[in-house]
Amino acid sequence: MSNVPPKSNASNAHKPRTTKAKTTVVSPQRVSEVVDAAKVTAADVTPAPEVRTVLPGQEGVVRNAAGEIETTTGSTPIVSVVFDTGEIIIAELDGEGATTSLSPEERAAYVAAFADSGQPADADAALEVAPAGPSRRDMLKGEPFAHPEPVNMLTPDRILEFKAKRERPSPGWNSFIYGITFHLVNLGDSPAVRHQKAVDASISRRLDGGTRFIPVLTRKGGVGKTTVTTMIGMALARTRDDRVIAIDANPDRGTLAERFIRNTDKTVRDLVTKASAVNSFSEFSAFVTRDKSRLDVLASDTDPFLSEAFDQNDYNVVADMVSRYYSVALTDCGTGIVHSVMTATLQRADSLVIVSGGSFDEARLAAETLTWLEGNGYADLVRNSIVALNTATQGTNLVKIDEIEAHFQSRVRDIVRIPYDPMLATGSVIDFDRLLPATQDAARTLAALVIEGLPAR
Repeated sequence: MSNVPPKSNASNAHKPRTTKAKTTVVSPQRVSEVVDAAKVTAADVTPAPEVRTVLPGQEGVVRNAAGEIETTTGSTPIVSVVFDTGEIIIAELDGEGATTSLSPEERAAYVAAFADSGQPADADAALEVAPAGPSRRDMLKGEPFAHPEPVNMLTPDRILEFKAKRERPSPGWNSFIYGITFHLVNLGDSPAVRHQKAVDASISRRLDGGTRFIPVLTRKGGVGKTTVTTMIGMALARTRDDRVIAIDANPDRGTLAERFIRNTDKTVRDLVTKASAVNSFSEFSAFVTRDKSRLDVLASDTDPFLSEAFDQNDYNVVADMVSRYYSVALTDCGTGIVHSVMTATLQRADSLVIVSGGSFDEARLAAETLTWLEGNGYADLVRNSIVALNTATQGTNLVKIDEIEAHFQSRVRDIVRIPYDPMLATGSVIDFDRLLPATQDAARTLAALVIEGLPAR
């Protein structure tokens, strides 16, 4: 065994070899012939999926391979092989009856290497041996074998030629080329269109297991929390086939309904008062405003003295009714993070959207919101939350916005920048179709990230 390096212990013999194999094929050799090689027992054997039994005369099938000693699922190792510089070394098993659990093929390979004569030392080893099958690696690569190929190698992927047919391009330049060439030139969708379709697919993901509640919150007012709720809701409702609702749960008179052209003056207080009489979706619909994007909006009380009475129990009544008819429910929260309504909101939350402005104090308060949530048992929600960074707030141009992002990136799942948009700046009715393209993209990206992060039920 001139090509086998000396081994100081058996564990060295188990390590994969990286030496380039020789072109010549050498017959099986015993590990025990290697200088200072220890006996190999079941305790010394380590799994190696790429290594398989090699029969006498079949060495060329696995020549140039590299591997280490392998074992079966039982305690007794199978006939093991080590490929070293082109030579195949069969490890000698220690202990009497070590070959009793071997298959006929394994026993034949073992006896071929360790029998003192040409006759098998074990009567069972005289069984007729079938040719060794291809290795898993060979099957994956489809490499030729030195023995007949098994039928399972004849797969449709290997035999048939599939030509993917492109769908007709979406309206645009590529669609124009498709038309003037009489459908002979199909460039497919542009990268921008493909991205848009991918975002739509994320937003449209099917949600099983009941209504998903997504609070939108922060501890500071005036950073665009209600605007972000509106944008997410519109982006979801325009794309999804199921129902989406936005609930104004601000106990101090919220302004969510002012972002829409209202078709009812009903509020959450009216719904709570008449909850026992609502037994169908059509009856529930009388209490909501429906936007042209198909988003339903449940307004808060306009009277601040009445709205202050909206508490944890009231929210639970509303949420229970919403759970009957909607797949996604956004909650526009107030700034009072310790209010009882917030407790009920967070208990139902499946994900969170934290809104931060671009100034120092706005970002600091948003970060403190995360800290409060982490310290009150909502650390998992924080890690899965999305931060909407409103760069249209005053003072954004005076700070290092990248540093604010870096801080939030270390604490939440993702961040989306909301750019300045004249329509959003008015604080009034929002028409999604009239938002700037960059604003629409931000809203759709935010909606997609929210849906992607919702846990399965």
